[in-house]
Amino acid sequence: MLLAQQLHVRGRRDPLLPATSLHARRGELVLACGDRQDQRTALALVLSGRMKADGGSVSWDGQSGIKALRTASALVDAPGVNEPEPHLSVRDLVTEDLALIPRRYRGALLSSPWLKVNRFEDIAHLWTEQLDPSRRLELLTALALANPHTDLLVVDSPDRHSSDPGSWLPRLEQLASDAGRPLAVVATVAAPPPSWSGAIAAIGNAVPSEHVAEAEAGAESPVATDELELETEDAK
Repeated sequence: MLLAQQLHVRGRRDPLLPATSLHARRGELVLACGDRQDQRTALALVLSGRMKADGGSVSWDGQSGIKALRTASALVDAPGVNEPEPHLSVRDLVTEDLALIPRRYRGALLSSPWLKVNRFEDIAHLWTEQLDPSRRLELLTALALANPHTDLLVVDSPDRHSSDPGSWLPRLEQLASDAGRPLAVVATVAAPPPSWSGAIAAIGNAVPSEHVAEAEAGAESPVATDELELETEDAK
C-alpha cells in the first residue's frame, strides 16, 4: 500500500506541490487531480521516490525509506523527466528501457523477442511521436512492468496526449485489477473523466500544518535541480 501524508514541496514563489495526502492499495487506481502540470509532475516524482519532499511522509507497505519506494515504483511518462524523446524509434526506446532493468534479468530481455512477446512488432519501426495515445500508454506501462519488482505505477498526465478525456482509463484500470499481478496505480490528471467513479485525490487536499504554512510563506529559493535525485537507471 502507498500512503502519502501532507506531502509538500516549496517553489520559488508558490508551492511546487501544495500539501497533499492520498493512499493507494494494490488492485486500486487512484486519480490525483490538479490544474497545473508542474504540480502534477512534482507529485508524481515524490510518490515514486524520484524527488525529495520538503515535508510530509510517504511510505510503501509500511516502509518509509526512499529505497523501498524507489524499488517498488515505476514513474511513467513524466514531461521533461522520462517521457520518450520524439526522435527515438519504438525499437530504440525498448532497447534503452530494457537496458535499465536490474542486471540479473537483462539476459532474457532483448528488444526483438520482447516486442514480439508483448505484441508491439507492428509499431517497432515507428517514431515514438507517431504513436496513438492509447498505444503509447500501453507500450510505456508494459516497459515499466518488465521489471518484476514493480508493484506501483505512477503515471504522469496521460490525459495530455488526447482530447478524449477517458481514452487512457481502460489501460490503467486493467493494470490495477489484473488478478495475476495486481498493482497500485496512481495517475496524475487535470480532471477525472466523467465516467470515473473510483478514488480521487485533489492535489492540495491536505490542510497544511502551521509549520508547513510558515515554511511555504517564507520560501524564496527555487527547488534545486539536485533535489530531484534522479538516477539514470530509474529515469525511464
